[in-house]
Amino acid sequence: MSDAELVLRSTRVITPEGTRAAAVTVSAGTITAVLPHDTPVPAGARLEDLGDDVLLPGLVDTHVHVNDPGRTEWEGFWTATRAAAAGGITTLVDMPLNSLPPTTTVDNLRVKREVAADKAHMDVGFWGGALPGNVKDLRPLHEAGVFGFKAFLSPSGVDEFPHLDQEQLARSLAEITSFGGLLIVHAEDPRHLAAAPQHGGPRYADFLASRPRDAEDTAIAQLIAQAKRLDARVHVLHLSSSDALPLIAEAKRDGVRITVETCPHYLTLTAEEVPDGASEFKCCPPIRESANQDLLWQALADGTVDCVVTDHSPSTADLKTADFATAWGGISGLQLSLPAVWTEARRRGHDLADVVRWMSARTAALVGLDHRKGAIAPGLDADFAVLAPDETFTVDPAGLQHRNRVTAYAGKSLYGVVRSTWLRGERVVADGEFTAPKGRLLTRTP
Repeated sequence: MSDAELVLRSTRVITPEGTRAAAVTVSAGTITAVLPHDTPVPAGARLEDLGDDVLLPGLVDTHVHVNDPGRTEWEGFWTATRAAAAGGITTLVDMPLNSLPPTTTVDNLRVKREVAADKAHMDVGFWGGALPGNVKDLRPLHEAGVFGFKAFLSPSGVDEFPHLDQEQLARSLAEITSFGGLLIVHAEDPRHLAAAPQHGGPRYADFLASRPRDAEDTAIAQLIAQAKRLDARVHVLHLSSSDALPLIAEAKRDGVRITVETCPHYLTLTAEEVPDGASEFKCCPPIRESANQDLLWQALADGTVDCVVTDHSPSTADLKTADFATAWGGISGLQLSLPAVWTEARRRGHDLADVVRWMSARTAALVGLDHRKGAIAPGLDADFAVLAPDETFTVDPAGLQHRNRVTAYAGKSLYGVVRSTWLRGERVVADGEFTAPKGRLLTRTP
């Protein structure tokens, strides 16, 4: 305690051992101790008394499309990391597509890192991409520090990132397994998608029918079979179909090394509430019915689903047309993910410790950052969010930090106001005021 530079005191600190009144000491950007609330503040240390606001570890969002460089009119590192900071997210991992070039070679990764270096308000890591023709690039990307590899099993929506068929998936997965890597997968089967009715137009019911649950279920079953055969480590991205949950639970019981994420929009929005023509709600796989949502929440509670990430995938407003068939598919949710999930979690009887487990501890573990991120514990980075969990606000798109202020949450009343966000012991945003960028570029730890 004697070398502490900063002490954050709160009656509610969320730690791995539970929520309690505590004083958290920080030195050189690292948490040094979690002490009783009334521990005297040492001489020379600065005290931040947070009162009854909750001190929680900064969130770790492992599924973000920053789109920079190449499609920076959609988003960029400056705006995305500001939105993350405003929402209590202190670490994000950028997806390899929707930027130009995609992160599918070491040279392309170098371009991405150079663009991000002086724009990141939060810490940023990178996924690599697995494409039909880049098996030779996977090991070099792994050695360059990407956290794993993203693959699509159906068309991605952008020509420069084609999907893998089952034979190509097997080759990529075998290579990734040979060096102990992780494959993360957009799991929808293209044959089921092609067989589904494709009406187009503004009716959400027609769009929902075009992305059936069996497309997810089949692709996940195929992925499980490949992972089991190769003893590979795989991760299912943005699960929306509750019908796949029994397959996943059985695979986990059988020892398959599979983890699964879902997203705030699947947990808080329902098909029944989506207005026709409102393509700000469009994403793939789609937002499904309320009964489906109930089962996703049950799966989070029992551990079948491991974590919650945003899949922040913005575009310019003109691409969000009223025709669901042609509108860009993606939900912009970085800034609102914590209050959105917390609002529904508290309604369903969960507490903030659950939210922290889903959105910080388990996401940090997914990418191997749990030795630095994801908890308030000695030796970890002093990354924090300060939350007023019982205060409410109404979502005004004008108050959002991401570049194109289109949101499916417009007008919603949410619980949980982020008072401030801290990165390595420095307050980087408070009450809407930001410091200069202080984020670092992260690499996978060997």
